[in-house]
Amino acid sequence: MATWTKDELDKIEHTDELRIAPLGSDDTPREPTTVWVVRDGDDLHVRAVRGRHGTWYRAATSRHEGHISSGGVDKDVTFVEEDDPAVNERIDNAYRSKYAHYSHTYVDPVVADDARDATLRLVPR
Repeated sequence: MATWTKDELDKIEHTDELRIAPLGSDDTPREPTTVWVVRDGDDLHVRAVRGRHGTWYRAATSRHEGHISSGGVDKDVTFVEEDDPAVNERIDNAYRSKYAHYSHTYVDPVVADDARDATLRLVPR
């Protein structure tokens, strides 16, 4: 299984936004969506603010493959659903810390239950 390099993790960790493009049924990337991304150790996670019913989340969990770009890193990835409560608690804290310079109006939805239930770990391919 592929892993992130330290350089890739550092670049993405220090960038607010990530563009995520799940693969469609014809193996081509869908239109990218901009999301927030956080790092937990050597892993990267994203959440769908609209929860499991969000368009990009449904597409990502349909094929579990796609492409991301952030901080100068372009990478094909596998989307792995994250449901470990301890990991999700760390991810909540990572979102609150990284995005603390934004209003709670923007941060609260990404740590709400609906978004927490739609957490994906990004695994490089």
